[in-house]
Amino acid sequence: MIQVIPSIAIRRGKVVKMRKGDPASEKAYDENPLDLAKRFQDHGIEVIHLVDLDGAERGSPTNWHVLEAISGYTDLKVDFTGGISSDGDISKAYEYGADYITAASVAVTDPELFASWIISYGREKMTLGADVVDRKTKELLYRGWRTKSKVTLFDHLEYFFSRGLKYVKSTDVSRDGVMEGPAFDFYQEIIEAFPEMCVLASGGVRGMDDIKRLNDMGVFAVIFGKAYYEGILDLKDVESFLVNKG
Repeated sequence: MIQVIPSIAIRRGKVVKMRKGDPASEKAYDENPLDLAKRFQDHGIEVIHLVDLDGAERGSPTNWHVLEAISGYTDLKVDFTGGISSDGDISKAYEYGADYITAASVAVTDPELFASWIISYGREKMTLGADVVDRKTKELLYRGWRTKSKVTLFDHLEYFFSRGLKYVKSTDVSRDGVMEGPAFDFYQEIIEAFPEMCVLASGGVRGMDDIKRLNDMGVFAVIFGKAYYEGILDLKDVESFLVNKG
């Protein structure tokens, strides 16, 4: 069954969401990250995706205190991302309670280093973040979605899959934060090209129908955010889905 994973994105201490990765569209929500995490846990969620947006822009994580609080005061498993660029960052993330690491920019700028992490930390602990803004060219975005690479998604995946990669989190950035539905055909392409890889879909989720469709497609996990923060996706419905599917 598909994992249902809420995203908590932090910038300057606030929970925020953007449209299509555009900082000018950023909206802050009156939510305490720890209280939010506890609410997710109370509705049957087991894993959260914690995004350090400050770290993503800086190239080194900064919101360690949020990671520490959530890992220390909930039973949630935390997938931490945002600026991870060195072994020291990973060690510190684990020290502060992260269970998994998602890294994107370093995999573009130093692919050999990221490939070494898959081996040294284990393929169950490392997720590749590989996000695109154009599903036709599939050129990767990195550094908080502000820089475009000439590297294309499938070449990127092939490189790391041949080096042991198991998990990839991919976002069609044009769908992120606009609630127009996930890029179903995009995820179908990835699944067909890499059937042994576990795909985490992110961006565009409107409600349970989208989650159910991704589940039926064989997507490993779905990450949602804005639909909940805007009051469209009800956690009671998520909980019911998880209980019935479990």
